[in-house]
Amino acid sequence: MNRNPHLNLTRRTFLQDCGVGTGKVALATLLGGGTMTRARQPAKGLPGNVKPHHKQQVKAVIHLFMAGAPSQLELFTEKPLLRKLEGQPLPKSVLGDQRYAFIQPNAGVLGPQFKFGKYGKNGQELSEALPHLQTIADDICLFRAVHTDQFNHAPGQLLFNTGFGQPGRPSIGSWAMYALGAETEDLPAYVVMNTAGGLSGGAGLYASGFLPTVNTGVMFRNQGSPILNVDTPQGMSAEGQQKAFDVLRKLNQQQFKKLNDPEIQTRISSFEMAARLQVSAPELMDLSSEPQETLDLYGCKPEQASFARSCLLARRMVERGVRYINIFTSGWDAHSNVKGNCTNNCGKTDQASTALVKDLKRLGLLDSTLVVWGGEFGRTPMVEQNPTLGRSQGRDHHPQAYTMWMAGGSIKPGFSMGETDDFGFHPTEDAVHVHDIQATILHQLGLDHERLTYHHAGRDFRLTDVHGTVISKALG
Repeated sequence: MNRNPHLNLTRRTFLQDCGVGTGKVALATLLGGGTMTRARQPAKGLPGNVKPHHKQQVKAVIHLFMAGAPSQLELFTEKPLLRKLEGQPLPKSVLGDQRYAFIQPNAGVLGPQFKFGKYGKNGQELSEALPHLQTIADDICLFRAVHTDQFNHAPGQLLFNTGFGQPGRPSIGSWAMYALGAETEDLPAYVVMNTAGGLSGGAGLYASGFLPTVNTGVMFRNQGSPILNVDTPQGMSAEGQQKAFDVLRKLNQQQFKKLNDPEIQTRISSFEMAARLQVSAPELMDLSSEPQETLDLYGCKPEQASFARSCLLARRMVERGVRYINIFTSGWDAHSNVKGNCTNNCGKTDQASTALVKDLKRLGLLDSTLVVWGGEFGRTPMVEQNPTLGRSQGRDHHPQAYTMWMAGGSIKPGFSMGETDDFGFHPTEDAVHVHDIQATILHQLGLDHERLTYHHAGRDFRLTDVHGTVISKALG
């Protein structure tokens, strides 16, 4: 029955008697005056736990995470030698003792599947598979020699998003929310959208770990009701609802006084946010006010769930004060037909990713918003051919070197850093680690990744643990 010894009241009895869903709980704080009008007043924001360590370059981050690992050799890094030596094995001096899950050490190399060109004033090298990104070559900063410690999807995704290859650590968005708080009370400071099926890393990619759970990312649905169980229960009168809220507020306050448990405050905050979302979320998700020109820019159909719709919603969230936004999209795991994989996924993401940067710039928001694009690792220069599994012309996981891009804030626009060898196998210049990317994102938010810590289990933890260096070369 889960009876609470301090209050002599069961949760089941309370919920049955009061008849409220969790989405409506604790509107009491919002409705202190007894009306709904307070929910529509300008939000004041919520304080964080850490003052910025230095000047903030950006107020918000939009992280476009390409789960499954896009092939840098098809999209960002042309390697003519691979085309010339196609079918021949990599030299032993390059491969070393590296082993892979699905391809043999003597597997032949696979040449690039697309043509490349130079774009922008600085001649950024980009694939024909990214026709839209080509148009903002002067706005993005390319990191061509990113490397990671993980070579499987779940630990790779966890490492990138939480700094550790196993579940249980706070996500980067949670760290940002914990440190800086919120710019608005009407929407969560940390919002998550998933546009394409399951994620290998699961909910751990946006969880708060050992931080207070109020810092967990709030998942928004891309279609229909933004958040489940937030709508007003049918048949509930305003008077009955208010009475229920008054009782619940009193119970939570009593419980906190007796136990001093911070998770009770988290529960109260969550209930209050759910109440505010009854007003703010439908307005946010309603794209009817967006000009057709903007919808066309993103390739967005207002009522159709898509990556494009999520990108447009992310821009609207930034306008409304959301601090950190994760957009996850999966399907990049090209163990077979890497050309078809990139064609399909670029078709879903290239236009909207580019439109997001253009739209933020048009509205004067790009300088205060950091856009990050990339996956958990890259793809091998060797081909994956496995008749037993029905695979051909694919690429395996490659943690040694891959490509990401950023735009906004003081990140250098039209800049490219990092080089790999002629096979695209090893970094040869300006290599950056995943922890360096994390340190740089926090730096742009005004946070020192070495000073942003939380004491847990007897020691101080941080996002980058004992690693990471801000990529100063890429900062303007």
